[in-house]
Amino acid sequence: MRTLTYLLLLLPVLGCSGLSADPAPATVRGYVLGPDDGLSINVVDLSELDAKALGVVRVDHQGNIRLPIAGRIEASGLTVEKLEKEIASRLSGIMNDPEVSVTVAEYRSHPVSVLGAVRNPGVYQVTGPRTLFELLSMAGGLNPDASNRVKITRPMAAGPLPLPNASADKTGEFYVAELNVRSVMEAKNPDENIIVLSDDVITVPKADMVYVVGAVHKSGGFPLSEKEQISVLQAVSLAEGLDRVASAKKARILRQPTPGAERVEMVIDVDKILAGRAQDVSLQANDILFIPNSLAKSASMRALEAALQAGTGMATFGRL
Repeated sequence: MRTLTYLLLLLPVLGCSGLSADPAPATVRGYVLGPDDGLSINVVDLSELDAKALGVVRVDHQGNIRLPIAGRIEASGLTVEKLEKEIASRLSGIMNDPEVSVTVAEYRSHPVSVLGAVRNPGVYQVTGPRTLFELLSMAGGLNPDASNRVKITRPMAAGPLPLPNASADKTGEFYVAELNVRSVMEAKNPDENIIVLSDDVITVPKADMVYVVGAVHKSGGFPLSEKEQISVLQAVSLAEGLDRVASAKKARILRQPTPGAERVEMVIDVDKILAGRAQDVSLQANDILFIPNSLAKSASMRALEAALQAGTGMATFGRL
């Protein structure tokens, strides 16, 4: 069920325009230039400003480019179209109606970091208004062990985070906020699928886990939902049920009260819980549910298998 809930995020959106993990060859019209962007500039009939001769022209960290004849130009904050007009204006004294073309060879100035439990964590360049879920999709979607909670960090200089629980961090330089991915996908809080901005950091932590080991069909760790706990019956179900040799009445929960502390052992009778004769027990984050083997059952199963292999017939075994 959880996998189906996250289906849209688990599938990469390959055709999501405006996002790039690598240099993008096509220029997005209206894109606002910034430091570290790489430009291809060409002026017709002016060899000094030929695209091949210039190569990639980099916007420096002060937001400027430097061109032969045209000199230093403040490019940061300009769109491609406005930069074309600015270069043409600089050249108008030596040429009639200069034909200037500018394309973005490398998008580098609008990074958004996607970190944590996603398939392809990294830095992605945003070339237009894009939502949180578009960035998560570009990062390949959430991992199966991802938490429902997503954290967003934004520099204060970029403006406030439009989320109800946004607050300043200890340094006073960033806004931080969390949102519930599931509530957004289920349209309970669609407004939380906010537009991301340059230098935002999106962090997807791993979910808290519970572990089921021993005489079950599928031992392992299982992520908790936003409820932060599951029951013993739910955990046994996730582990695909008890093995034939399970001694369910002697099951144990191993719980760590605080990080670093020794685990406390709690004996539970899973047989009674399964039969409805005892109350189900809630498991907490990092609990280990251990289902031991029954030695008598194990011996009986081995004897039965040996009898079958030898062709000596079958015996009927009752419940041990």
